[in-house]
Amino acid sequence: MRKLLGEFECKIDEKGRMRLPSGLISQLGEREAYTFVMNRGFEKCLMLYPREVWEKITEEIDQLNYYDQESRAFQRYFYRGAQELTMDSSDRILLNKRLLEYAGIEKDVILMAYNDRVEVWSKDRYDDMLDDEPADFSGLAQRVMSPK
Repeated sequence: MRKLLGEFECKIDEKGRMRLPSGLISQLGEREAYTFVMNRGFEKCLMLYPREVWEKITEEIDQLNYYDQESRAFQRYFYRGAQELTMDSSDRILLNKRLLEYAGIEKDVILMAYNDRVEVWSKDRYDDMLDDEPADFSGLAQRVMSPK
């Protein structure tokens, strides 16, 4: 799978469907990549994973010790709300109402594609996140990117 990249504006229709932008679709590669899994993200957004990426991530998560309370809690939080989505012939996916409510998504959506996944944000929350960009982005980059 190629690396995904881009920021895309979309809309949710009255039935809860979202048309994926052609600029994103063209990055996905083969047609079998058009099956996705969506779940809750870490910061009140949704995560959209191509199915092959989801399977790779869950292999690692499934190795956690189920008998450890913290691991079990993480597995629950990670898998909560997860659902498989298949793109229809009009390049749309149908989003789950509970997931939309969690992310505060009503109509206007921003897709932020990076690496092998796509964050799905309410436009208002995405704009707020951008407004909260750290004043010292350079310092953050240095802390995060410095060798450990």
